[in-house]
Amino acid sequence: METRKVQVTGGSTYTVSLPKDWATSNDVSAGSVVEFHAEEDLLLLAPKHDEDRVEGTLDIDGLENPHELTRAVMTMYVSGFDVIQLEATRITAEQRRIIRDATQGLVGLEVIEETSDRIVLQDLLDSSELSIHNAITRMRLVSLTMLSDAVEALIEDDDDLAANVMQRDDDVDRLWYMVSRVFRTVLRNPTAANEIGFPRETVFDYQSSARQLERIGDHATKIASLSLEIGEISGDTAELLRELESEAMTVPEMAMDALLTEDSDDAVEQANDAQSLIPSVDETARDIDSKVRKADPESAQILGRVVDSLSRTADYGGNIAESALQKAAPRP
Repeated sequence: METRKVQVTGGSTYTVSLPKDWATSNDVSAGSVVEFHAEEDLLLLAPKHDEDRVEGTLDIDGLENPHELTRAVMTMYVSGFDVIQLEATRITAEQRRIIRDATQGLVGLEVIEETSDRIVLQDLLDSSELSIHNAITRMRLVSLTMLSDAVEALIEDDDDLAANVMQRDDDVDRLWYMVSRVFRTVLRNPTAANEIGFPRETVFDYQSSARQLERIGDHATKIASLSLEIGEISGDTAELLRELESEAMTVPEMAMDALLTEDSDDAVEQANDAQSLIPSVDETARDIDSKVRKADPESAQILGRVVDSLSRTADYGGNIAESALQKAAPRP
């Protein structure tokens, strides 16, 4: 850390010198333009560049595995690159298909150039057009609706509904990647925080909560997949599963209300109420576990995994409540 003394120039203008090492490493010299970004009692300084788009290049020679290549594209996207150049000695037809599939799963990313040895992807949305608030609100709706439908598909042995739940997981993932990209962009570029309209601390709380919603979507998909392996469920077991689903979903619902409210007192009350429900969810889960053990071994194992997923949903809601409490806490 370096300190500088504030000077007064012309009787009304405050001036302060820049550290020479910082200026040199960031190509700032006489005549350069810098940007100031105010965040309450902080004033952030950054060089102003004529070209704001961040470009990145990735060598994909040998990346034929669909998972590895998809992950590589998504990593570049989440890292905040606006233009992604994928290069190889020769890009195969299979690689092109994988890249196009990966691109369709990412908000705003499009193929803008394609040659035998290069594919260029570009994010066509700027930070001001990406609403992280709308994204997590949408994630909340989709992931919790998926969970409710997954349990319904399980109880009613509805394979079509189960398949629909698994398809919707792509929507949750797409929003999760977008939120992660915005979060990393805000960390790197203070200008983005101003454009988005939220303090960086709030963006962090939203990103942490979005991660929990993404996991809830994963468990809804898991339950939907398990429903294909078991027949219709009836009687006390069905009623207990509906009860557990209702109790488990209430926790993230209340926690998200706490996270999104602007009233700090309401946020603290709702977050604490959400966390207080978790012991009841655990008790219901233990009650179901004791009953499903009486079923045949295969059904008992499947239902046990369903109960675990619903119990984890409540835990994820508790994590969201923690983020809501941090967001509502007074700042030092």
